[in-house]
Amino acid sequence: MRLISRLLSDASKVVKSLDFYSQYNPSPLSIKQFIDFGKTGCELTSFLFLRKELPVRLANIMKEINLLPENLLQMPSVEMVQSWYVLACIDVLLWLKKQKEYHKNLSRFCEALMRIRNRHMNVVETMAHGVMEMGDSHGIDNTTDNNVQYFLDRFYMSRIGIRMLINQHTLLFGKDLAGHPRHIGSIDPNCDVVSIVRDAYENARFLCESYYMASPELEIETHNSLKKDSKIECCYVPSHLYHMLFELFKNSMRAVVEYHGTSSEEYPPVRVTVALGNEDLSIKLTDEGGGIPRSHIDLLFHYMYTTAPQPSKSGGNSAPLAGYGYGLPLSRLYARYFQGDLQIYALEGYSTDALIYLKALSEDANEQLPVFNTTSSRHYKTGIATSDWTTSPLHTSNTRF
Repeated sequence: MRLISRLLSDASKVVKSLDFYSQYNPSPLSIKQFIDFGKTGCELTSFLFLRKELPVRLANIMKEINLLPENLLQMPSVEMVQSWYVLACIDVLLWLKKQKEYHKNLSRFCEALMRIRNRHMNVVETMAHGVMEMGDSHGIDNTTDNNVQYFLDRFYMSRIGIRMLINQHTLLFGKDLAGHPRHIGSIDPNCDVVSIVRDAYENARFLCESYYMASPELEIETHNSLKKDSKIECCYVPSHLYHMLFELFKNSMRAVVEYHGTSSEEYPPVRVTVALGNEDLSIKLTDEGGGIPRSHIDLLFHYMYTTAPQPSKSGGNSAPLAGYGYGLPLSRLYARYFQGDLQIYALEGYSTDALIYLKALSEDANEQLPVFNTTSSRHYKTGIATSDWTTSPLHTSNTRF
């Protein structure tokens, strides 16, 4: 019997709870709210919020998983992911019954959250394997591909939001080792953007030189319109920004080295411009790696699209997600999670610009979370809409003008 079926059979009350909690929308928080609570909130208040908010977020995405094509749901890797989410629900829902003794058991709740986070450590790779398994055994038609792309954006965004809540609680009140002393949970109120740019570059450079024995240099330019000649800081999650920049640097360096040849004695640098305005903090990476055809830009954010070799299904010691085609789509989700964005522009045959947009004000940086409702359900039941624009000339002998 499949693992997920057994879990659902043993936890029929959980299934009913999912039906109940999926009727509610997640409650998005802003970075400012995370910061304010981190400064003044207590562990009990966080517990009371999470024991109701986590079931809502879990239920919303778990109901959506069940709308995926049956071929995908039957893949062993997808079944494994579902089982992890069922166990997470069980772990959280147990605390809804603890009305009297929870004051004494807050540390146990924190431990339960850490177990959930650790169990879900490989969700991204495991779900990627599931999609690959379905493609290998059944193939993927256009309608299925459209639905899978739609789902993965929502599934991984939900995961980012759930991990954000868990990380904030465990870093503030648990035994997790905190980062820099000024951090509030996983958020740095004075995040030094240029410092993270340099860290991401150095680590990407190490990988590039390990593979190609060469790498382009880095040039950084900053523009602070609010405080001239001051370094640019923002209230943000450093690990999220690092993730985006590291992925973009890897892509840029690879493009530059391969376009100019590994025997080149000198490569054009990767240029980074950081600009802070009243509303936006913008980071632009420019490389002279040959650019990208305009027809390929949308494909860059398509899960499973990659120009790198696919990783071994046995795992191994390769770089995380290398070759899955998930780097840019996930990076864009991290940017959009707090109402930012990540966009790619290119001059084919010459250069590529990657732009990260973040909210400059923490009160404007609200979580963007998927909601399970009739609109999202309808998406999985309808195929790709027929285009109502011409895309190619008519090739017929009796066309009249």
